[in-house]
Amino acid sequence: MPPQHLTRSAQELLHVVETLHAMPFPHQKEKAVDRWGGPGYHVVVLAESQDFWEDRSSQMVEEAEEGISADLGGLAVLLTERCGAPEAVDLGPYLGFDNPDPDIQAPEPMGFLCNLAGSMQVWRPHASDRWIALAIGQADPEWPIQLLAAFGECSALPG
Repeated sequence: MPPQHLTRSAQELLHVVETLHAMPFPHQKEKAVDRWGGPGYHVVVLAESQDFWEDRSSQMVEEAEEGISADLGGLAVLLTERCGAPEAVDLGPYLGFDNPDPDIQAPEPMGFLCNLAGSMQVWRPHASDRWIALAIGQADPEWPIQLLAAFGECSALPG
């Protein structure tokens, strides 16, 4: 049986991204079912595979990865048409392993994303003080693979 995941068209995913991009950031941390945010950021799960508690075979994982990657690819094409080419952002430095001061934490949403994904694609829409990012992440090998969209203030990212 092929992996099950939330299936939406690239246009539907773009609508979710555009809606969240336009929403004001919350003044304090808040969480809904598939979305959360706080001062200066939003994160949403756009697509998700099944979990792998029962079956973690390489075929199941590979099919789930391919499905989520296809979702990312379709949405990335639409975002690139609207916002220009994305830049790749390595999330490794946000883990803080090289930070001499353990009390300094990465700004959100990178602090969250770096624990799920190694990198993200970032678009900086014209005439906006926000960026849009897509990443594929997984919290643990038994958990679902997720396509995540994140939004933040431009000041939170270098460049």
